[in-house]
Amino acid sequence: MTRALVLGGGGVAGVAWEIGVIDALAQAGVFVRDADRIVGTSAGAAVGAQLCTSESIESLCARQLVPARESAELEVAFDVEAIANVVLASLEEGLEPQDMRARLGALALGTDTVEESVRRAVIVSRLSEHSWSTRDLLITAVDAHSGEFVTFDRHSSVDLVDAVAASCAVPGVWPPVTIGSSRFIDGGVRSVVNLDLAADCDTVIVIAPSVMGFGGSVLEQADALRASGVVVEVIAADERAIEVFGPNVLDPATRAPSLAEGRRQGAEAAQRIATVWS
Repeated sequence: MTRALVLGGGGVAGVAWEIGVIDALAQAGVFVRDADRIVGTSAGAAVGAQLCTSESIESLCARQLVPARESAELEVAFDVEAIANVVLASLEEGLEPQDMRARLGALALGTDTVEESVRRAVIVSRLSEHSWSTRDLLITAVDAHSGEFVTFDRHSSVDLVDAVAASCAVPGVWPPVTIGSSRFIDGGVRSVVNLDLAADCDTVIVIAPSVMGFGGSVLEQADALRASGVVVEVIAADERAIEVFGPNVLDPATRAPSLAEGRRQGAEAAQRIATVWS
């Protein structure tokens, strides 16, 4: 029996919320950190990489409580409208998904942002270890030029920090990440969870700060996977958590309250998850 943990996108609020969920599950004796495979997209890539280090969950939680002014996190506006306009125009033109992703890549490449090195330093600060472990960790990203979906793992000859930075490179907000001869953006522009990367596992736990986004509803993706015989349980941010996330999930000030909401939801879901995670 193979077990997968799939972690979705959701900004720094999502990072904190996911860590809170995982902490509460562990407190209840449900150790999803022990998954045979971890799939991380955007915020989930950062959390997935953190889970593959030796850093304790207590330490990861403590990081979320550090005041924004004392952390390496950057404050930035999140222009959802710019992304939405590209998507709407692409839909009106009937573009294929990869072509739509390339449009978003063009938006990212053409946006004036902080330097790559500045943004990379943030990712470095999030990870206590900067080398791939032997764990089966899949990190998702999209080629900004072609719109091609890619996954990075320990066999990819790609630096772990660069892989996580690429997966977290929200188009129009953070700079695309240079890897080899190309540049890469957020894996969430293909799917907020990329759940199909766990399709060959027997049991899958999905922790999703957002259930809607590119790639369709997380709940619909979960149903499709269940139809193939996979056991799937989803923990998704509820209305209380989403209210705490606020209008800007990239705001470092959202971390502490989002951690608390994650802990609440993790505790509420613990018994349900325990029935399938053994």
